[in-house]
Amino acid sequence: MINHQKITDSELLRKIKNAEICFGGNRKLKIYGTLKCASGKRMKRENRVFFSSENQARNNGFRPCGHCMKSEYLKWKNGLI
Repeated sequence: MINHQKITDSELLRKIKNAEICFGGNRKLKIYGTLKCASGKRMKRENRVFFSSENQARNNGFRPCGHCMKSEYLKWKNGLI
């Protein structure tokens, strides 16, 4: 898990290009989603964290976003994940 405040913008862009970062999350709400999610783009920088995989996000106690990851969210909600 990488906190947005602890990484420079250029380093962040490099990691996204190299597919080292694939998902973003809200540290306070414990929700993760795709980097293109409209909800994720609106969150405050101090709450934003990044993950390399869904497993990494889940292992840190995050749940899927109901907006950009609807099918994964429904699986989580129904207790299948």
